Amino acid sequence: MNTRCRAVCLNRISMIPFNRARQLLVNELERLRARAVIISSNIPLRNDGMPHAGEAERRFDDPGIAVYFSYKGKPMVMACDRFIRPAHNMRSLGLAIEAMRQLERHGGGVMMERAFAGFTALPPPEGSQPKRPWYVVLNYSEDPEARADLSVEEIEARFKTLAKRRHPDVDGGSTELMAELNEAREDAVRELGG
Repeated sequence: MNTRCRAVCLNRISMIPFNRARQLLVNELERLRARAVIISSNIPLRNDGMPHAGEAERRFDDPGIAVYFSYKGKPMVMACDRFIRPAHNMRSLGLAIEAMRQLERHGGGVMMERAFAGFTALPPPEGSQPKRPWYVVLNYSEDPEARADLSVEEIEARFKTLAKRRHPDVDGGSTELMAELNEAREDAVRELGG
């Protein structure tokens, strides 16, 4: 990238505060129809699991941002640590997703699929544990009759509660636990017809 392009790119990224960069990223993911979105960073979290804007202005040894999500039923992850401030990395991810959406809008849907194929999460290693049913992961009864009246709203509420404990940025949480939780939520919603 030449110096002029780099200056324009940095200018487009650096003029936006963290909370606005976070909202623009979330908006782009919504437009993409991404599901089960998790933004991961070293920034302390708000009660809803999103990075806290008030803490984002501190200096971090690792200012990188990663966003985990499901796209067309496939788990994805995108990360950026090119810039020294979390807000800049957050905005860069938002712009990258916006550019990929433009590919789709302008007839490049196949190109977009191929671009996202590079972000597909790796398959579980051989010899890993078999997949647990969604109701076990979400701490529901194994008895189908006990789950007969569950709603999608109840699943979402349980997911949010468990995500606060299993998120990779929380002590005791991990990427694996969060990925399993995301998949369980998707399976539950699919089974309940939501």
